[in-house]
Order: sequence, then structure tokens, then C-alpha cells
Amino acid sequence: MISSQRPKYLDLFRIRLPLPALVSILHRISGTALFGFAWALLYLLQESLQSPESYAHFAALTGHWLVKLFLIGMLGSFLHHFFAGLRLLLLDVQVAGDLGPARATSLAVLAISLVLTGILGVMLW
Repeated sequence: MISSQRPKYLDLFRIRLPLPALVSILHRISGTALFGFAWALLYLLQESLQSPESYAHFAALTGHWLVKLFLIGMLGSFLHHFFAGLRLLLLDVQVAGDLGPARATSLAVLAISLVLTGILGVMLW
């Protein structure tokens, strides 16, 4: 009888993912968030364009701290999804596909999206 050293369960919190895998997972999560909350963003766009009264409602709504936090989250999701998508396009055309450049571009995606989210989030607040 051969005894297996494999774990009986998979503890996802103990697994250390490489940076490109983390960026890929966050790309999927950000795309899902953008798709799932597109209705809220479209509602805000409609409120801002419909009439002067609806614009006043939009201004009052977006003045709330919770809505601002939501918009900053959506902004971060968009920025990460955009830059990770550009990285994936580069990988599709065989640019930066080796291990070193793949890690570097993953780090660049995270850094650029976080910095831009911070800068634009402060401007939005």
C-alpha cells in the first residue's frame, strides 16, 4: 500500500500564490464587480443627465460618504481591470511572457492601479 503525502483538504489561506496569479485572480474579481455593479453606475449617469432636478438628486446622492466609497471601489476595479487587461494583451502577443518580465509587469499593474486609485480617489473625495 502506498501512502500519499497529499493533504486531505486544501487550505486556501495558507497557499502562497505567485504575483502573476494574484493579478489574474484580481482581474477576474474586478471584471465581475464591474459587471455586477454596472446598473448602479448607469443609474448615477441617468440621474446626472436627465433633468436639473435629477442632477440635484445625483449631487446629493454622491455627496454621501458611502456612495463615494463605492465609487472609489469601482474606480479601483476599473483601473486594475484595464491595466491587467493590457498586460494580458501583451502576453497574447508574446511580450513579457518569461518569468522575470511576467512578475515585473504584474507588480507594475498593481502599483499603477493602486497609485492611480489613490490619486483619483482623493480627487473624488
